[in-house]
Amino acid sequence: MVIGLTIVAAGTSLPEAATSVVAALRGERAIAVGNVIGSNAFNILAVLGLSGLVAPAALPVAPAMLSFDLPVMIAVAAACLPIFFSGHLIARWEGALFLAYYFAYTAYLLLAAKQHDALDAYGTVMATVVLPLTAVTLAVIAWREWHARRRAV
Repeated sequence: MVIGLTIVAAGTSLPEAATSVVAALRGERAIAVGNVIGSNAFNILAVLGLSGLVAPAALPVAPAMLSFDLPVMIAVAAACLPIFFSGHLIARWEGALFLAYYFAYTAYLLLAAKQHDALDAYGTVMATVVLPLTAVTLAVIAWREWHARRRAV
């Protein structure tokens, strides 16, 4: 599971990352964002659907994926919403925040796989400090955008 969520996922996404970076550098921001969204939709719907279709038996989903990884995926998708609606721009600090969260998620996966002693402390810090701070930040971004749009009307 760790290999699939880290090495395979990063390896198969590197071409999309390169395409998005080049598109962003060339000013083709719609391609950069559309590439990411399209790739994720294709991976979730087509690749997972095709895998389930051709598998000789039902594909089991690990309980850890249901209890941790799936909620993380949904939370990340929800975290994108205020950013996408705040002037339709992803600022550098927001990009840095998402990149930092990717590394934090990967670190959590590695700590959990090794059942490291620091896992509980790491999870506590993430749950009680980092995630609430991010939620407040995203809420402020959403509120500012909503307030600015109401004033513009």
